[in-house]
Amino acid sequence: MRKIRDIDALAALYGKPGAPALRKVATQMTPLYRKWIMASRLCVLSTVGPQGTDGSPRGDDGPVVMELDPQTLAMPDWRGNNRLDSLRNIVDDGRVSLMFIVAGSANVVRVNGTAFLTDDAALRARFDKNGRLPATVIVIEIAEIYTQCARALMRSGIWAGIDESGDLPSVGEILAEMTSGEEGGAPYDDAWGARAADTMW
Repeated sequence: MRKIRDIDALAALYGKPGAPALRKVATQMTPLYRKWIMASRLCVLSTVGPQGTDGSPRGDDGPVVMELDPQTLAMPDWRGNNRLDSLRNIVDDGRVSLMFIVAGSANVVRVNGTAFLTDDAALRARFDKNGRLPATVIVIEIAEIYTQCARALMRSGIWAGIDESGDLPSVGEILAEMTSGEEGGAPYDDAWGARAADTMW
Protein backbone atom coordinates (compact mmCIF):
# COMPACT_ATOMS: atom_id res chain seq x y z
CA MET A 1 0.00 0.00 0.00
CA ARG A 2 1.09 3.59 -0.57
CA LYS A 3 2.69 5.35 2.36
CA ILE A 4 2.08 9.08 2.64
CA ARG A 5 5.40 10.69 3.47
CA ASP A 6 4.87 14.24 2.23
CA ILE A 7 2.93 16.88 4.16
CA ASP A 8 1.63 18.51 0.96
CA ALA A 9 0.32 15.15 -0.23
CA LEU A 10 -1.39 14.66 3.11
CA ALA A 11 -2.96 18.13 3.07
CA ALA A 12 -4.29 17.51 -0.43
CA LEU A 13 -6.48 14.70 0.94
CA TYR A 14 -8.23 16.98 3.44
CA GLY A 15 -9.85 20.40 3.49
CA LYS A 16 -8.43 23.36 5.34
CA PRO A 17 -9.28 23.67 9.04
CA GLY A 18 -11.99 26.18 9.83
CA ALA A 19 -11.36 29.31 11.85
CA PRO A 20 -12.85 27.86 15.08
CA ALA A 21 -10.42 24.93 14.96
CA LEU A 22 -7.50 27.35 14.86
CA ARG A 23 -8.75 30.10 17.15
CA LYS A 24 -9.70 27.84 20.08
CA VAL A 25 -6.05 27.34 21.07
CA ALA A 26 -4.83 28.97 24.31
CA THR A 27 -1.27 29.09 25.59
CA GLN A 28 -2.24 29.06 29.26
CA MET A 29 -5.22 28.30 31.48
CA THR A 30 -8.26 30.50 30.85
CA PRO A 31 -11.34 30.61 33.11
CA LEU A 32 -13.32 28.18 30.96
CA TYR A 33 -10.45 25.82 30.15
CA ARG A 34 -9.67 25.83 33.89
CA LYS A 35 -13.28 24.86 34.71
CA TRP A 36 -13.15 22.01 32.21
CA ILE A 37 -9.79 20.59 33.27
CA MET A 38 -10.63 20.81 36.97
CA ALA A 39 -13.79 18.76 36.30
CA SER A 40 -11.71 15.94 34.82
CA ARG A 41 -10.88 12.96 37.02
CA LEU A 42 -9.36 10.98 34.16
CA CYS A 43 -6.82 11.83 31.50
CA VAL A 44 -4.46 10.04 29.14
CA LEU A 45 -0.82 11.07 29.45
CA SER A 46 1.22 10.56 26.27
CA THR A 47 5.01 10.64 26.29
CA VAL A 48 7.88 9.86 23.94
CA GLY A 49 11.35 8.53 24.64
CA PRO A 50 14.24 6.47 23.25
CA GLN A 51 12.22 3.25 23.37
CA GLY A 52 9.20 4.78 21.63
CA THR A 53 5.89 6.23 22.74
CA ASP A 54 3.67 5.55 25.73
CA GLY A 55 0.07 6.37 26.55
CA SER A 56 -0.94 6.00 30.19
CA PRO A 57 -4.36 6.55 31.83
CA ARG A 58 -4.19 8.75 34.93
CA GLY A 59 -7.09 8.99 37.34
CA ASP A 60 -7.97 10.48 40.71
CA ASP A 61 -10.99 10.90 42.99
CA GLY A 62 -10.98 14.63 42.28
CA PRO A 63 -9.23 16.77 39.67
CA VAL A 64 -6.52 14.66 38.04
CA VAL A 65 -4.16 17.67 38.01
CA MET A 66 -3.52 20.70 40.21
CA GLU A 67 -2.92 24.15 38.76
CA LEU A 68 0.29 25.69 40.10
CA ASP A 69 -0.06 28.81 37.96
CA PRO A 70 -1.81 29.60 34.64
CA GLN A 71 1.00 27.96 32.65
CA THR A 72 1.83 25.05 34.96
CA LEU A 73 -0.03 21.91 36.02
CA ALA A 74 1.03 19.26 38.52
CA MET A 75 0.02 15.59 38.40
CA PRO A 76 0.78 13.18 41.26
CA ASP A 77 2.21 9.83 40.22
CA TRP A 78 0.11 7.48 42.29
CA ARG A 79 1.07 3.89 42.75
CA GLY A 80 0.98 1.68 39.66
CA ASN A 81 2.92 -1.33 38.44
CA ASN A 82 6.37 0.29 38.76
CA ARG A 83 7.19 -0.15 35.07
CA LEU A 84 7.74 3.64 35.00
CA ASP A 85 7.31 3.80 31.21
CA SER A 86 5.90 7.33 31.17
CA LEU A 87 8.28 8.58 33.86
CA ARG A 88 11.35 7.21 32.10
CA ASN A 89 10.24 8.95 28.92
CA ILE A 90 9.74 12.27 30.73
CA VAL A 91 13.25 12.04 32.19
CA ASP A 92 14.68 11.39 28.72
CA ASP A 93 12.39 13.63 26.64
CA GLY A 94 10.07 16.10 28.33
CA ARG A 95 7.49 16.37 25.54
CA VAL A 96 4.03 15.39 26.77
CA SER A 97 0.40 15.52 25.69
CA LEU A 98 -2.64 15.10 27.92
CA MET A 99 -6.23 14.35 26.96
CA PHE A 100 -8.70 15.30 29.70
CA ILE A 101 -11.97 13.36 29.80
CA VAL A 102 -15.14 14.18 31.74
CA ALA A 103 -17.75 11.44 32.10
CA GLY A 104 -20.81 12.16 30.00
CA SER A 105 -19.18 14.77 27.75
CA ALA A 106 -18.39 13.99 24.12
CA ASN A 107 -15.71 16.69 24.15
CA VAL A 108 -12.18 16.36 25.47
CA VAL A 109 -9.59 19.03 26.25
CA ARG A 110 -6.02 18.50 25.13
CA VAL A 111 -2.85 19.99 26.58
CA ASN A 112 0.54 19.85 24.87
CA GLY A 113 3.73 20.93 26.56
CA THR A 114 6.85 19.79 28.35
CA ALA A 115 7.22 18.12 31.71
CA PHE A 116 9.71 17.22 34.40
CA LEU A 117 9.58 15.05 37.51
CA THR A 118 10.17 16.22 41.05
CA ASP A 119 10.25 14.60 44.47
CA ASP A 120 9.90 18.00 46.16
CA ALA A 121 8.53 17.31 49.64
CA ALA A 122 6.34 20.40 49.84
CA LEU A 123 4.69 19.73 46.49
CA ARG A 124 4.18 16.04 47.24
CA ALA A 125 2.54 16.99 50.54
CA ARG A 126 -0.12 18.96 48.67
CA PHE A 127 -1.47 15.64 47.36
CA ASP A 128 -1.68 13.91 50.75
CA LYS A 129 -4.26 11.08 50.85
CA ASN A 130 -4.64 10.08 54.49
CA GLY A 131 -0.89 10.08 55.02
CA ARG A 132 0.01 8.58 51.65
CA LEU A 133 2.02 10.68 49.23
CA PRO A 134 3.00 10.19 45.59
CA ALA A 135 6.63 9.20 45.09
CA THR A 136 6.98 11.93 42.46
CA VAL A 137 4.95 14.69 40.86
CA ILE A 138 4.85 15.39 37.12
CA VAL A 139 5.09 19.13 36.51
CA ILE A 140 3.67 20.12 33.11
CA GLU A 141 4.56 23.42 31.47
CA ILE A 142 1.71 24.28 29.09
CA ALA A 143 2.44 25.13 25.46
CA GLU A 144 -1.14 24.92 24.20
CA ILE A 145 -4.64 23.98 25.33
CA TYR A 146 -7.55 23.26 23.02
CA THR A 147 -10.79 21.31 22.71
CA GLN A 148 -10.98 18.18 20.60
CA CYS A 149 -13.78 17.64 18.09
CA ALA A 150 -16.56 15.57 19.68
CA ARG A 151 -17.11 13.27 16.71
CA ALA A 152 -14.85 10.44 17.93
CA LEU A 153 -16.64 10.01 21.26
CA MET A 154 -20.01 10.46 19.57
CA ARG A 155 -19.20 7.72 17.06
CA SER A 156 -18.07 5.37 19.83
CA GLY A 157 -21.22 5.82 21.93
CA ILE A 158 -18.96 5.49 24.96
CA TRP A 159 -21.41 7.19 27.34
CA ALA A 160 -24.49 5.25 26.20
CA GLY A 161 -24.48 3.21 29.41
CA ILE A 162 -23.91 -0.09 27.61
CA ASP A 163 -21.58 -2.60 29.30
CA GLU A 164 -19.59 -4.33 26.57
CA SER A 165 -16.98 -5.88 28.87
CA GLY A 166 -18.68 -9.24 29.45
CA ASP A 167 -16.58 -11.30 27.03
CA LEU A 168 -13.26 -9.59 27.70
CA PRO A 169 -10.42 -11.71 29.09
CA SER A 170 -9.33 -10.88 32.63
CA VAL A 171 -5.86 -9.55 33.37
CA GLY A 172 -5.12 -12.84 35.12
CA GLU A 173 -6.00 -14.72 31.93
CA ILE A 174 -3.79 -12.43 29.83
CA LEU A 175 -0.88 -12.87 32.27
CA ALA A 176 -1.31 -16.64 32.17
CA GLU A 177 -1.28 -16.57 28.37
CA MET A 178 1.86 -14.41 28.24
CA THR A 179 3.78 -16.49 30.81
CA SER A 180 2.61 -20.00 29.87
CA GLY A 181 0.77 -20.19 33.17
CA GLU A 182 3.67 -19.08 35.41
CA GLU A 183 1.88 -15.86 36.41
CA GLY A 184 -1.73 -14.75 36.65
CA GLY A 185 -4.76 -16.99 36.29
CA ALA A 186 -7.71 -17.12 38.65
CA PRO A 187 -5.62 -16.63 41.84
CA TYR A 188 -4.33 -13.31 40.48
CA ASP A 189 -7.84 -12.13 39.57
CA ASP A 190 -9.31 -13.26 42.90
CA ALA A 191 -6.71 -11.33 44.90
CA TRP A 192 -6.71 -8.20 42.74
CA GLY A 193 -9.67 -6.37 44.27
CA ALA A 194 -8.33 -6.37 47.83
CA ARG A 195 -4.78 -5.66 46.66
CA ALA A 196 -5.89 -2.69 44.57
CA ALA A 197 -8.02 -1.21 47.34
CA ASP A 198 -5.12 -1.40 49.79
CA THR A 199 -2.66 0.27 47.41
CA MET A 200 -4.93 2.76 45.59
CA TRP A 201 -2.72 5.69 46.51
